[in-house]
Amino acid sequence: MDGAEAPITNGTNLVEVRNLVKHFPITRGIVFQKQIGAVKAVDDITFEVKRGETLGIVGETGCGKSTTARLLVRLLDPTAGTILFDGQDIAAAKKDDLKALHREVQMIFQDPYSSLNPRKTVGSIIADPFVIHGLLKDSGERRKRVQELMDRVGLNPEHYNRFPHEFSGGQRQRIGVARAIALEPKLLVADEPVSALDVSIQAQVLNLLRGLQREMGLTLIFIAHDLSVVRHMCDRVAVMYLGKIVEIAPSDDLYGFPRHPYTGALLSAVPVASATGGRRERQLLTGDVPSPANPPQACRFHTRCFKAQELCSQEEPLLEPKGTRNLAACHFPLSEAEARLRLPAALSGANGSTNERGSRTIVDQSSSSSST
Repeated sequence: MDGAEAPITNGTNLVEVRNLVKHFPITRGIVFQKQIGAVKAVDDITFEVKRGETLGIVGETGCGKSTTARLLVRLLDPTAGTILFDGQDIAAAKKDDLKALHREVQMIFQDPYSSLNPRKTVGSIIADPFVIHGLLKDSGERRKRVQELMDRVGLNPEHYNRFPHEFSGGQRQRIGVARAIALEPKLLVADEPVSALDVSIQAQVLNLLRGLQREMGLTLIFIAHDLSVVRHMCDRVAVMYLGKIVEIAPSDDLYGFPRHPYTGALLSAVPVASATGGRRERQLLTGDVPSPANPPQACRFHTRCFKAQELCSQEEPLLEPKGTRNLAACHFPLSEAEARLRLPAALSGANGSTNERGSRTIVDQSSSSSST
């Protein structure tokens, strides 16, 4: 992918999420089951995604990122809340409505091994969306279209009849991308699409997604735990902790001046190679992540927060502006001095351009993409 300009949004929202909740019941008994609790995987989150932008969602394992992704594409039914897609509430959509929705909303899954049917050829896998929606009924026309998609994502069209086990991990993820863009959706939800891949292959897949977004005008929700990748990929970033969004801000603002102590802790842990060196304070979080079945009262992060005071255990903080473009749910946000102590200079952009995401690719691709 050549150097790309940053995605241009038209200022209107494609997705609006309001007070979204997903609780998984905990039951006891075999024949007569009784609910004795619930895992609060996603608990009252609100955000929006503008047309053409990339929203990143980050956080520790178990914070609710993947559950949020599956709710957005309606692979899971929400417990409560509203999901507006292109002005239509899809939270309570039924089977026929969901089929129409999935022509416009698609997902790339984390594991390129388990997300593909091992008994079907690659051509059949990529053609599935056309079969399901009754499109391109002529087999020759469908085969031609599938081979065009394979070429578009960097696969050899001649490998149409191969099975998934004959491909590498990077190639399998490209198969998943081809299947996801087959119907030319408006929204693409990528659930940690590169976490199972080698670093060099990660860069090629990320550049592929950036190129497709630019060419197709896609809106992208990018879920990851690698904050340095999110820094390059996303226009805005939402940070989740234990089912809640604790901070959301434009990428440059979040990485330049995080306000929530949890965001500061995440950024302080990012390994960054910098020729200029520089010292930073590593913020170590104490204790284990609380159980989502029994989260702490009020602020869920207060049991691990170095700035916690009595108010934090009594009153839940609202997600609100903190004097910058950052919205943070914190009674005692980080000061600029505290944030600077935790930021790696190379990641915060202190040594580079502020619009780095749009001005260059993640890494130069010196090898053929079809060999990944």
